[in-house]
Amino acid sequence: MRKCFFLFLFAFISLQMSAQVKFGYLSYDSLLYSMPEYIKAQQDLAALKKTYDAEMKRSEDNFNQQFMEFIDGQNSFPENILLKRQKELQQLMEESLKFKEEAQRLLSKAEEELMAPIRKKLNDAINKVGLECGYAFVMNTDSNAYPFISADMGVGIADKVKAVLEGKPTPITE
Repeated sequence: MRKCFFLFLFAFISLQMSAQVKFGYLSYDSLLYSMPEYIKAQQDLAALKKTYDAEMKRSEDNFNQQFMEFIDGQNSFPENILLKRQKELQQLMEESLKFKEEAQRLLSKAEEELMAPIRKKLNDAINKVGLECGYAFVMNTDSNAYPFISADMGVGIADKVKAVLEGKPTPITE
């Protein structure tokens, strides 16, 4: 009997506590993509990519020109010049591939470096709203991970976070 009472009491307390838990939800990506800092970072990345693309195009044009010269003269070149030109073309191709890989690595690194402070700012705003409004947690609704969220327990906080990002006071009212 005593075990049943404690079990019932535990279940009752658990139900009461879970009814009091509030949480917030938002689309992280929507907020991120609407930030002016994100838009500026994307513009900076696009400019950097354009610079790397121009260099790759120049390198490709150089290779194509030397390849055409090789094709045009391959029947008239002595064997040692033919082999030398083949090696030069192979070397140009390898350098071009190496440059493309390095450019991709540098673009990824630049994106990480540009996005880190933007993500931190957004995370800080989410934390501020979560703490000030007393939420137990904040859910990210991206990727349709939560097809249903009860309006009785959860609160959409995108507008509150956006207000914090814009430097406005946190609107705590539900």
